[in-house]
Amino acid sequence: MTSKTVRMMSASGILGYGFPEASIRAAMERKPHMFGVDGGSSDPGPFYLGSGKTLNSRLAMKRDLSLLLRAAIASGVPMMVGTAGGAGGEPHLQVCAEIVREIAREHDLHFRMALIHAEQPAAYIKQRLGEGRIRALDDAPHLDEQVLDGAKRIVGMMGPEPYRAALEAGAQVILGGRGTDPSPWVALAMHHGMPAASSWYAGKMLECACNAAIPKKHDCLLVTVGEDYVEAEPMNPELRCTPLSVAVQALHETSSPVIRHEPGGLMDTTDCRIDAVTDRVVRVSGMRWQPQPYSIKLEGVRSVGFSTVTFAATRDPGLIAQIEPFLDFVRESTRTKVSALGINADDYQLVLRTYGRNGVMGAWEPATGVVPIEMAIIAEVVGKTQEIANAALSLARVTLLHSDFAGRMCREGNMAFPFSPSDIERGEVYEFILQHVVLPDDPLEMFPIDYEEV
Repeated sequence: MTSKTVRMMSASGILGYGFPEASIRAAMERKPHMFGVDGGSSDPGPFYLGSGKTLNSRLAMKRDLSLLLRAAIASGVPMMVGTAGGAGGEPHLQVCAEIVREIAREHDLHFRMALIHAEQPAAYIKQRLGEGRIRALDDAPHLDEQVLDGAKRIVGMMGPEPYRAALEAGAQVILGGRGTDPSPWVALAMHHGMPAASSWYAGKMLECACNAAIPKKHDCLLVTVGEDYVEAEPMNPELRCTPLSVAVQALHETSSPVIRHEPGGLMDTTDCRIDAVTDRVVRVSGMRWQPQPYSIKLEGVRSVGFSTVTFAATRDPGLIAQIEPFLDFVRESTRTKVSALGINADDYQLVLRTYGRNGVMGAWEPATGVVPIEMAIIAEVVGKTQEIANAALSLARVTLLHSDFAGRMCREGNMAFPFSPSDIERGEVYEFILQHVVLPDDPLEMFPIDYEEV
């Protein structure tokens, strides 16, 4: 099946971020070949992959999915979601699948749905590790079987091939687990006969929807794919794509301004032209695709304990002027108090962050010598158990509030706490453990597909 051009729509940066209904109606008038949305990211950190919880609320995801699903069915074209549920593990995929089934019941919709699974069995990863088929990327942590045994969840970032397989099997609604962000759109464009170069560039434009437009807003983007070009246009008349806004999106999450690594190849934009077609539409041409040995990036997390936090703030100029030695005292005093409870030092970690001074940049903060009027302090304890975290944090909080320092005038009220209870349990927390790629025998082997008639 071929088409001279392929039109594809992306609803928003992430499923659940929302978009205007008027924009999807405008997209329907342009008769796109698919409706899609990226469902997640690793940007929010390891918690969602580890816990199995979705990044955005079920209510928000259902609202977006309902609009997309009904538009796709009415238009007779596919709807695809990548990295379903925020992290793309099995729990996230199943939440989105149940929402789709619920919408179908409510609106009497009928379609074939594909679920593409991205969660990886530890046995498979161990096998590939033993075969020397897993390679470390820059700054990768050490990886061995013991590390894999401690993993809570591992996913592979699929390329477009599983989506293409689902399209060829007749699926109209395709929900994917963790994948590279452009993959659903790349698959659709190549399914219609477009070359890899323009298909991958289009996917890059569409992965964050109107991030390629100005002013920045979560809204719908339409991309037209030709043999050797792509054109990007926002569906909201208040927004514009400009050569600069499109170029900025092309640089999004890349270590090189012109070379981007993808499963199975390199996108080379060294000789790209970015031209304004109108004051709202931009055409990009000159992209090239260089095939490379196929690899799949892995993401995995492990539990590091249980967290409790408290938020405090001070406006005492005497304390702010000597905050670092004061916090050193808090750390040492808390350590002494916690040890008196019979808790080993290895069973918890106290972290103190100051905002208003260097809470964002830390040691990289270039504006030294600036004395803030007020300062916020976030105290966190990560403990072996929630009970240990709670106990150590409560002692750290008391120490922050009631410790003396040189020149202190007041006896109480030195810290302001915005919440009651002041100590907030965060539950189990996680860290990323993989910065590696696996070399599969086949692009589909890691991503089984289930089909159902909805």
